[in-house]
Amino acid sequence: LLQLEKRIVQLEQLLATQSAVKYRPLGSTNLKVSSLSLGCAPLGGVYGGMSQDAANNIVLTCLRRGINFFDTSPYYGNKTSEIALGKALRNAQETGEFNREDFILATKCGRYADGTDFSGKTVESSIKESMSRLQTDYIDVMQCHDIEFASSLQQVIQEAIPALQDSKTNGDIKHIGITGLPLQVLDYVI
Repeated sequence: LLQLEKRIVQLEQLLATQSAVKYRPLGSTNLKVSSLSLGCAPLGGVYGGMSQDAANNIVLTCLRRGINFFDTSPYYGNKTSEIALGKALRNAQETGEFNREDFILATKCGRYADGTDFSGKTVESSIKESMSRLQTDYIDVMQCHDIEFASSLQQVIQEAIPALQDSKTNGDIKHIGITGLPLQVLDYVI
């Protein structure tokens, strides 16, 4: 934790010398995301323990500096990243400085601490559970997480993506994505 705190101080010093954060369109969506985002695995204790107060401070500092894109997953810290981020974003809104429209929230489905499951039923429940942990009425970007670990890419195509599309239709999520490392796997599913 001490190393992380030192790194945060270094980054804050660097940011203090920089001009305002730039924003870019996210793919073909209508979302404008900050060129710097916060990956929230550390909020889930993935790289060592972190208090909720520290998570609140990090998220609030990011928002105040213009960072508006937060990426998490139920896989990070066995759901604790989503829980900590949800509490931190709620805290930021309770300050009165920020509203839900001031940040873009991305999370994932299909990969969990106990393995992968891209079945339509699991994806559907994962979306609802993520919304609850994140304390939000909608998720801006929901991605199938590390699809190369799926037991079947056909399940991703035939079950997970249709479940995401249904959730998009009913307004629970705004945009759909996939993540993974092998480009040919991403190409195949696209």
